[in-house]
Amino acid sequence: MDVKTRVMLVEDEATAREILGFYLGTLFDEVLVAKDGKEGLDTFLSHRPIDLILTDIRMPHLNGLEMIEAIKEHQEDQKFIVVSAHKEEELLLRSINLRVIGYFVKPLNIDTVMEILQKAKAEVVREKEKLHHTPARVALNATYIYDASSELLYHTNGTLIPLSKKELLLLQALINHKGKILPVSECKAYLWGEEEVSDATFRTLMKRLRDKISADDFILSRKGQGYIIA
Repeated sequence: MDVKTRVMLVEDEATAREILGFYLGTLFDEVLVAKDGKEGLDTFLSHRPIDLILTDIRMPHLNGLEMIEAIKEHQEDQKFIVVSAHKEEELLLRSINLRVIGYFVKPLNIDTVMEILQKAKAEVVREKEKLHHTPARVALNATYIYDASSELLYHTNGTLIPLSKKELLLLQALINHKGKILPVSECKAYLWGEEEVSDATFRTLMKRLRDKISADDFILSRKGQGYIIA
């Protein structure tokens, strides 16, 4: 079974909404967007089930924690990640009491954001697969298998292929677009966000990844277009 994931982003700040929306879109199949807590609550009620809700705390009409409390009245086990412009101890403790599974602070650090989102997605996928008794393994070719629930790459003989954080992100980007050519520009945006990174740096990363799967390389290069896992 192909596990589909749906998330909602609740954020009143346009720039943060654009950045977070982009990165959510690289990991999840469907991204719903709301501009404040009231709109977030209304969207939840009209679109549930939603696997994960990423919400700011300081918002008009209904703040993030008030929205979380209202949503939990309808779905006690709903998963949330909260975003705050300040490290406010009281709000952090309150969010922990609400069983929020992740927390990060503005200005956003993309590496931290992606790490938390990847772990959250893995948890969502694991739970969905338990319900449907379906393994989260993707056969990349006759030699390599990727386990989405543990985010690990294996040789079919059971050997684990060790990957760095960036190598893993690159592999996940290609797997998320399996069967489609992923341009270098999109790869770089996925890995480094708005940071300026040279093509040479990207090629070095790609070479490191491909060296680790050289026994049966499943990544194909399309000159002038990008890379693909067929």
